[in-house]
Amino acid sequence: MNIFEAIILGLIQGLTEFLPVSSSGHLELGKYLFGIDHESNFFFSVAVHGATLLSTLLVFWNDIIELLKGMAKPGMNDEKKYGLKILISMIPIGIAGFFMYQISSIFFVGNMLNLGIEFMITSLFLILTVVIKPRERNMTYLDAFIIGLAQVLAVAPGISRSGATIATGMMLGNKKTELARFSFLMVLIPIVGANLLEVLSGRISMEGTCISCIIAGFITAFVSGYLACKLMVNLVQKGKLVWFAAYCIILGIFSILLGTNVI
Repeated sequence: MNIFEAIILGLIQGLTEFLPVSSSGHLELGKYLFGIDHESNFFFSVAVHGATLLSTLLVFWNDIIELLKGMAKPGMNDEKKYGLKILISMIPIGIAGFFMYQISSIFFVGNMLNLGIEFMITSLFLILTVVIKPRERNMTYLDAFIIGLAQVLAVAPGISRSGATIATGMMLGNKKTELARFSFLMVLIPIVGANLLEVLSGRISMEGTCISCIIAGFITAFVSGYLACKLMVNLVQKGKLVWFAAYCIILGIFSILLGTNVI
């Protein structure tokens, strides 16, 4: 990997982390097209995911501070109820985390055919948000758990985490104005935990990826991620996700053609 490729992949990660098109799927496709080894550059993937995590913190900083202040107050309140919903939503992905190494060895291997199918699944999620009429009701604890189950599907690289969770929330009838915020906040702790586990496990190293590449990718992912996060919140509130479904269908077809050696 060179610096140019690192910048392009960092840009891809930042822009697609928050848009409902699967950032990990785009990274897998980008690595395949650039001919980059998946295993030796896994540390780069961890670094750019960390960059978009920081951009999420920046966008929702005020929300996070207000949530923490409310949770510190005595007695049950709206903030504590909201925090409890986030914790409940994290249960499924927490269980899946115990099998993350096995999952990565199956899905993160540059298989373009599987990736194409996963992009198609993302498009299906997004189409459902257009077909199902929203009810704009408040999220329940059960809703939070179901949304958490949808997040587990997104461990596969072509299935968008934000697409799966936001679409599931819409299908449950939850308020669109709250779904983007909840979708991004619910993933903060799991991303931190997953990255720490990968680094501490000793299974990944910086071999094959230069320091300057990691820095360039990190900065690019952070800046583009911040802009994409702001954009996504606005798009979800307006319910304009159908064009992303069309994009994922095209990308899915392209990946399948790559995987079957048609192109």
